[in-house]
Amino acid sequence: MELLAVIKGLRELKSSEVRVVVVSDSKYVVDAINKGWLENWIKKGFKDKKNPDLWRDMIPLLRRYKPTFKWVKGHNNHPQNERCDALAVMESKKPNLPPDVGYESSQQ
Repeated sequence: MELLAVIKGLRELKSSEVRVVVVSDSKYVVDAINKGWLENWIKKGFKDKKNPDLWRDMIPLLRRYKPTFKWVKGHNNHPQNERCDALAVMESKKPNLPPDVGYESSQQ
């Protein structure tokens, strides 16, 4: 869910001339960028990695906007992080959510 949130957020940007800082409580997302894991996954064709479809969607956005990534501890009273969590929970409870085609195809 966090990875998709970053993708959707970057897609909403109107200019590549702005400084973008992605703040997330997802070590998976932040470390993949900051520790260079994503570059290694690309080189290996995402072999045995989770969410290759989403990472592939994010790569051109990372190249265009060149965001920096900052990790914050989740559920630690960070106002914006708490708000994002509340919105994610609210959205997840909606009926008739569209299927996650990338995930479902990886399970076959």
